[in-house]
Amino acid sequence: MARSSRRSTLLIFTILVLCGFLGALFGQRAGAGSAGGDAEISDSLKTFSSVYSVVEQNYAEPVSADKAIYNGAIPGMLRVLDPHSNFFDPKSYSLLREEQRGKYYGVGMQVGPRNNKIIVIAPFAGAPAYRAGIRPGDIIINVDGKATDNMTTSDVAELLKGPKGTTVHVTVLREGAEKPLEFSIVRDEIPRYSVDLHFMIRPDIGYLHVTGFQETTDQEVTQALGQMGDIKALILDLRQNPGGLLSEGVGVADKFLKKGQVIVSHHGRSSPERVYRAAHGNGGKDYPIVVLVNRGTASAAEIVAGALQDHDRALIVGETTFGKGLVQTVYPLSENTGLALTTAKYYTPSGRLIQRDYNGVSLYDYYYNNRDATGTDAAPQPSREVKLTDSGRTVYGGGGINPDVTLPVIKSNHFQDTLYQKYAFFNFAKHYVIDHKVGKDFQVDEPVMQTFRRFLDDQKITFSEADVVENREWLKSNIKAELFVNEFGQQEGLRVHAETDPNVLKALDLIPKAKELAENARKTIAQRNSAKLGTQ
Repeated sequence: MARSSRRSTLLIFTILVLCGFLGALFGQRAGAGSAGGDAEISDSLKTFSSVYSVVEQNYAEPVSADKAIYNGAIPGMLRVLDPHSNFFDPKSYSLLREEQRGKYYGVGMQVGPRNNKIIVIAPFAGAPAYRAGIRPGDIIINVDGKATDNMTTSDVAELLKGPKGTTVHVTVLREGAEKPLEFSIVRDEIPRYSVDLHFMIRPDIGYLHVTGFQETTDQEVTQALGQMGDIKALILDLRQNPGGLLSEGVGVADKFLKKGQVIVSHHGRSSPERVYRAAHGNGGKDYPIVVLVNRGTASAAEIVAGALQDHDRALIVGETTFGKGLVQTVYPLSENTGLALTTAKYYTPSGRLIQRDYNGVSLYDYYYNNRDATGTDAAPQPSREVKLTDSGRTVYGGGGINPDVTLPVIKSNHFQDTLYQKYAFFNFAKHYVIDHKVGKDFQVDEPVMQTFRRFLDDQKITFSEADVVENREWLKSNIKAELFVNEFGQQEGLRVHAETDPNVLKALDLIPKAKELAENARKTIAQRNSAKLGTQ
């Protein structure tokens, strides 16, 4: 009881510190107004402390201080400000720092739930789990003597993590094996690559997929571009990229712009305006760029897309982006917690604020229902601010970045949904490799398709011949991708998906249009500059 009381006192202290911190940021700074504001804050804190005391002593069931403070009081306070100011309890703050650093210590594999079991989705190529012989589909039944029954995915993932050089003992069940397999795996530093895929998708055309912006992203993009060599065009895929560190977004945009060009600016009530420019530039490498975006492209990813669009440097293709133009500063707090507080708004080079309206909108609708009633991107409203790119093209502020070329949302059909829900491709792959060899030259031919049909029958997954005919290319792509993940690692599976992705194929077709955009912009800007010189 005394321990619980001490814990509650520490948590109340945390919220008092946080409230005082917010008061210092947002309160009056001088004069009589400051005294009044301080008094109001003091009264509010006393009220909170009194309410919490009554709840803790009299609620029908024991009150979890963590739940009441971390999941209730503090998030509730921040939600009245905006959707992106956020509080991180010790566990989530640790995960945030792990993501920002781009590395952690563990065995290096993705795990997930399947049929009430925790299984290996894929070991990372070259990681300790991969070297030890862990395979996709292995069912994890024991970690260091602890049975995984009734454990969540995050529970198992935490058990697999640990200090570098320590050993973790993992027991798995594998299809085709007569008894459980035992592995002793030495933990190591596991990089979280933000550039998870880059390769030459066509002769002279590079493809680069960036999943987020963390402390290593700028360096990763530099390395990826260097490894692809003398490319003549680039597809930069920022779909489902939620953003991350502003500095890394600036660093990536820098590689494609001219030295000195503005990338982004931001300012807030308590922070002076700061303008970020290309410090190094692209060194004259003006090859055409197509940037793929969708509604999951947000924050720092929108900074990159917005800068390249405003300078007419790239053709933006896909869906309207998420629309996050608020900048958060992360403040470490007591108890190994942290606060991500909105301190500024950012603006693209043309002066666009692309933040989507969140007034009167629930958090769920803000994050998940950000499109019109038809499920498509709403057209720019007349009330939205109008800005111009370097060459004079019209772009709009508010509500995300509108693509130069809109691609329809690809929706799955009932047959596809059924196969995904039944994990058909994943289960087929681990079954297929028991009796078949898969090499890098593997293709899904008719015998493989017949084997897959029989597998669906064995799994009692109903389908018609019309389903197979109508979805043939989709089936072949998913079968090959899952087999490549199983045999060669996750990156090779991602490559198969990219090579057959309809939107990536469309981006390839649009490279001439991206080249035309950049050339027309250069001509327009040159003519404008020439005219200015002529009038001086």
